[in-house]
Amino acid sequence: MIENCTGRLLVATPMLEDPTFHRAVVLVLDHDEDGALGVVLNRTSSVPARDAAAPWTDLVCEPPVVFGGGPVEPDAVVALGRTAARVGAEHGDVLDEHVRLVDLSADPVLQQLELETVRLFAGYAGWAPGQLEGEVVQGAWFVVDAAPGDVFTDDPVGLWHEVLRRQPGDLALLATFPDDPTMN
Repeated sequence: MIENCTGRLLVATPMLEDPTFHRAVVLVLDHDEDGALGVVLNRTSSVPARDAAAPWTDLVCEPPVVFGGGPVEPDAVVALGRTAARVGAEHGDVLDEHVRLVDLSADPVLQQLELETVRLFAGYAGWAPGQLEGEVVQGAWFVVDAAPGDVFTDDPVGLWHEVLRRQPGDLALLATFPDDPTMN
């Protein structure tokens, strides 16, 4: 059994063949005996954020689009917010001391007092009980710590490379792994 991954990143290994998660970086929002769920941090879409959550547009960070959070419930919108001050469990679902889930039904004007920025995700990634653990053991995912800027990066396309590049040892070398190794 792998340790609890809540708040950590799943980085797709080059061997992961599922095109949905090719070079994906997933922030795990919840992981327990009932399974796991997270959002893909590096899949932008062409849908403007204002089309998904117009009242929140002023808080959405660059790029101001809805991200493809994952294949589960793609019509549902998940929002993550960054706070300037440290937040505790009394503020709801906290992923680290500055990142939390945002209730999009709340008043965004009031939330602006607490939130610096918001990122929107269409859908999420989900795993049944034991499924994520099995995929990690099979070598589909690297489980690594998230850095403060990962969720709200202004370079989502380069996030897979960036996350791997900062890892210790041989794992950092995979950041240079070509998209198509047969073309190397």
